[in-house]
Amino acid sequence: MSETTAPAKAPLWQRHRGLLIVLAVFVILLITVLSDLPVNTSRADDIRAERSVMSEVNTDLAPCALAIHQAIGIWNLQAAHELTPANRAPTPGLLGDDQTACSFTSENIYDLTTNIQVPGTAAGKDLGQVVATATLWTTSDALRAIEDVQALMSDPANAAALHSLAKEEGQLAADRATARSQEEAADHALDTRLQPVDLPALSATTTTG
Repeated sequence: MSETTAPAKAPLWQRHRGLLIVLAVFVILLITVLSDLPVNTSRADDIRAERSVMSEVNTDLAPCALAIHQAIGIWNLQAAHELTPANRAPTPGLLGDDQTACSFTSENIYDLTTNIQVPGTAAGKDLGQVVATATLWTTSDALRAIEDVQALMSDPANAAALHSLAKEEGQLAADRATARSQEEAADHALDTRLQPVDLPALSATTTTG
């Protein structure tokens, strides 16, 4: 009997999307508990601490934000038939790097989910929610969208991947809006203006032509 080749498995992140969401929810709960711990600080100290948190958050978000922007840009060029064979050749490697940048294997994502300490203040609780939402944006929404682009670069007419990309584009926008709202709540609590959470707006081509 001839051996039968086993079907290729979907990427790990696609097969465990539910687990990623559970992990993000866990981050939300953990941060909420930590930020509920009472502290007594001055407003100036609070503002300084919250600004430091937002600086750390945006530093950790930067590689994934750049990665999803690059991945969507590659696909939009491909969908518009504007990629030459020479320009298309390196895209598998670029998209693989993009995928890593938004996964839990990334050092920046690890820092985002484990090393940011939010103050135990009202504003700190809001920023804890920002961190949790940003984790969901990167490790679920952006990662899945990049995987959809990878599938579409192999098969531009893949209807399932096109549908999934459209869904993820909407989810990226929704979670971005949520994170912005949470950051603005911290602004209100401190009566100041913190650095906005750096989650870029994205627009992907979700039809073939």
